[in-house]
Amino acid sequence: MLRYWLCFTSLIYLAGNCGANYCRDANLCCQGRDSSCVVQKAHQNAIIEDLTDKPCYCDHACLKLGDCCPDFRETCGVVDCVVSEWGAWSECDTSCGSGGMERARRVLRAAAHGGRHCPSLVQRRACQAHHGCAPDSDVPLREESAMILPGALSVSRRSNDTGDIRKNLRLRNPDDPESNAHREYCVQFLVTKVSKGCHTDSEYKALREGNTVSVMCETAALRRDLSWRCGGHGVVSRPTRFYALLAPHCRGKWERASTSPDRHSEPCANPDFIFV
Repeated sequence: MLRYWLCFTSLIYLAGNCGANYCRDANLCCQGRDSSCVVQKAHQNAIIEDLTDKPCYCDHACLKLGDCCPDFRETCGVVDCVVSEWGAWSECDTSCGSGGMERARRVLRAAAHGGRHCPSLVQRRACQAHHGCAPDSDVPLREESAMILPGALSVSRRSNDTGDIRKNLRLRNPDDPESNAHREYCVQFLVTKVSKGCHTDSEYKALREGNTVSVMCETAALRRDLSWRCGGHGVVSRPTRFYALLAPHCRGKWERASTSPDRHSEPCANPDFIFV
């Protein structure tokens, strides 16, 4: 409204411009923000009822304010930046552990005369690589994240509670290579960091900084590609991450307290959580 008021108060100086409809007709093209660089479409004494009769501007501020004359960009040579499509992502910059990778794009046409500036030309994201780790390296284990469920859900994995006949047969036949009940084990973790989301869910109330919790690796969670262990079972005295499957905002870090997976140990008779 201030810009419109300025136009009306300056009509005695811009009488020639206010009768024009375009920047070209008014011979106007101004840098920066200039409220006097205005084209008044309606007569100076007219009452504006049609929005198309409102004044329009030929200064570069009109690009942000949205009140440019129809021909402003063409008349004043406004050119927006144009960039190419993103290129391919680079390889991870490490061969073992956490690293970074990036991709880039280039400027096809530079901005000019107040046109839209170029966006970012480089994007970066995190990556993990384990192909270069030494055979005895614990880096892959430290990079894993544990997905957990409340321990109370453990009963749902008993053979009598499933309707999957293939799973029942596997669990009831200990000689079957896929039957791994003897591989189940417990892990104890010292919780070192917890998000606020864990505090609002009663099923994850055991996750408090300084608490020690027990997590059961059951048959259903054992993974062949990890040599028949659960994903994210951690490294002794080294922080690893965990995520609560039923509470997306509950996550944190913990350290494995036991020196090795302790199978059929007493602390996991009633586990606080189970691996997924």
